[in-house]
Amino acid sequence: MTKILWGGATAASQYEGGYTKRGIDTQDCRPYLEKTSNATVVTRLLTKKTVEQAMEENHFFYPFRKGSSGEERTAEDLALLSELGLDVYRLSISWSRLFPNGDEEIPNEDGMKYYDDIFKELTKQRIKIFLTINHYALPLQLVTEQGGWKNRKTIDSYLRLVTVIFSHWGELIDYYLPFNEINAGYFSPYNGTGLLKPEDDAYAYNDIFLSLHHQFIASAQAIALGKKMKVKGQFGAMISCFCYYPLTPKPEDNLQLVLDEQINQWFCMDVLARGEYPYYMDKFFLEHNVDFEISEADRQLLKENTCDFVSFSYYSSSISSVEESQQQTAGNLVATTKNPYLKASEWGWQIDPVGLKTTLLKVYDRYQKPVMIAENGLGARDLKEADGIHDVYRIEYFKQHFKQILEAEQVGVNVLAYFAWGIIDIVSAGSCEMEKRYGVIFVEADNQGNGSYNRYKKDSFYWYQTFIAEQKAERRKSQNVE
Repeated sequence: MTKILWGGATAASQYEGGYTKRGIDTQDCRPYLEKTSNATVVTRLLTKKTVEQAMEENHFFYPFRKGSSGEERTAEDLALLSELGLDVYRLSISWSRLFPNGDEEIPNEDGMKYYDDIFKELTKQRIKIFLTINHYALPLQLVTEQGGWKNRKTIDSYLRLVTVIFSHWGELIDYYLPFNEINAGYFSPYNGTGLLKPEDDAYAYNDIFLSLHHQFIASAQAIALGKKMKVKGQFGAMISCFCYYPLTPKPEDNLQLVLDEQINQWFCMDVLARGEYPYYMDKFFLEHNVDFEISEADRQLLKENTCDFVSFSYYSSSISSVEESQQQTAGNLVATTKNPYLKASEWGWQIDPVGLKTTLLKVYDRYQKPVMIAENGLGARDLKEADGIHDVYRIEYFKQHFKQILEAEQVGVNVLAYFAWGIIDIVSAGSCEMEKRYGVIFVEADNQGNGSYNRYKKDSFYWYQTFIAEQKAERRKSQNVE
């Protein structure tokens, strides 16, 4: 009998909009660029100059300022999620909605009411709440005035946000995630840690890993505070997973796989789930001139406040090789070598259901803690036709991936929950476009923010609704037998 909770997820910066009713954040400065080979890269590598331009000019459309117009349609969307039958909903707090500049002493009253209404309605509908405290978006003033997460002061501002959340909603929230895809701080420093890229140079490794260290400490302090305040929710950690395969049986390719996994995938979770920096980072830090002091107090804090469960995003698998001349394709956060055995989405993300089971086994083997699939789904160009939105490809994607999840559970992996990413169509965090859709609920809008923003159920809505109902019936049946 499966015990998995079946859910859906959104992020405040991609969903809410309401730009004029909150402070500006880092995602609000990312423009939509017509599809080019480097658009995704350019919109992740923001400099002081490009941020200043975003605040001054209207040449580009900035899609995160509008999102899916969720703020204006919250009641309608929550009713749809209830109709869908979700066990659990993952959403995030907009830091700048509660603290417009990031460092105020008192939260914004309207922002508090906005989330108060959401949490109470979810509780009323008996949908469990998974709250991401910080999902990329950082109040811009914390970046321009103090350097984002590179500055240890940002921990204090973050903990003020955390304290408000625990104080007001600690009895309503079931699961907390201090940071979304925390390893994104390595691949995408602006998104992950609010680091502005030097104008004519690469990011400094020391700045990246110092910023990540401050997030590790903030996560541990949030967990410690949650214990002290006796909130009911459990605490997780999350990484983006890539399921690496060696390109060939050549020993060097397999060794490269191990190294890629260590740095790209395991490092952050090793710290947050095991409570200490892993041995392999000593050599990496030495080779990349990373040198900052980690106090004994920090080490003790990390050791005493590890996560209760581990979670990850998974969209596609990747290839490791010592050869650099292989043909590349896109992926979540990082590009990879093309796998001839896999089909890919229009955006080049390779579809690999077996890779999800492989990842579940690896993650559970490594950490021996309950596991959540915090993000998974298919980005596609859905078409609204006269008789509906027939996303049969998404239904097939769900079927194949759910089969692998259930098989992993059957062999003993403790899978807590699955979250379909962008359960309502949202702006893509990677390409900053609306037309790369993940949801089972269609939002009628284009990449330039034109459209009614009306909601429509896709065929996948009805399929997922039926699937969740069947899973719930199985759980009830098993509980009655027991």
